[in-house]
Amino acid sequence: MRKGLLFILILMFSVVLAACGTNENEEGSSENSGSDNAADSKWSEVQEAGELVVGTSGTLFPTSYYPENSDKLTGYDVEVMREVAKRLDLELSFEEYGVDGLLSAITSGRIDMVINDMEITESRKKEFAFSEPYKYSYSTMIVRESNLSGIETLEDLEGKKHGGGATTVFAQIAEHFGAETKTYGNVANDVYLRDVANGRTDFIINDYYLQSLALEALPEIPVQLHPDLRFHPTESAIVMPKEAATLKEKVDETLNEMKEDGTLTDLSKEFFGGQDASKKPEADIREIEGLDL
Repeated sequence: MRKGLLFILILMFSVVLAACGTNENEEGSSENSGSDNAADSKWSEVQEAGELVVGTSGTLFPTSYYPENSDKLTGYDVEVMREVAKRLDLELSFEEYGVDGLLSAITSGRIDMVINDMEITESRKKEFAFSEPYKYSYSTMIVRESNLSGIETLEDLEGKKHGGGATTVFAQIAEHFGAETKTYGNVANDVYLRDVANGRTDFIINDYYLQSLALEALPEIPVQLHPDLRFHPTESAIVMPKEAATLKEKVDETLNEMKEDGTLTDLSKEFFGGQDASKKPEADIREIEGLDL
């Protein structure tokens, strides 16, 4: 409303203003200042608190999880976030949510940001700000060892049951090809895998690195990665409020430093079995057409 009134007043008095020699840049400067203040407010809030409050699941091996017999949260994403906070000279605390509750926790203001292998998508970018990517990958799927769950191509997903979170990109892909998604709360990987093995679900679409390592950790469950299906190249980033431009700038600068000095590579190799997920993969990966993500 205020901007609309200002616009009308400028039109009405443009000749007078010009005659008086008023500099139009003063008004523009005022509006830019308001925009800058909005961009800086989240960063100022974080600085005043001296702490970043970050949402993660705590159940996603090897990015955000508790090692067996340990009560210390760790994982690739967790350690990336710890290093970012350290370099920004901020304390760090994690709040744990189910996958479907992470983004809403940003919207409600309960947390400052999310790190949980969260993929950058066009639809999410309409509501949230994303950092520079700290991980590159692609999607694949876990199926039964006995018969690959009857799946040879993505088109064979029609009528099958997919296990995953309702709001994930992976559920969108599954449903795009005609599958039904069985949703879960904040449960560990073995629950998902056993449901595929016993036929409650048929497949799980997820990140290649996460799935390959989950299978290594649970070799007794008779499931496997599909040998032929690689699709949907992905970039994972830290998610922040849409208006948090200054906070995003600080985080981006830090992540770029960590790329340049090899920290991201070292952390990736530590948690992804020697593989460097901080760089784009060179595999032949199918792009999915007709799906607006």
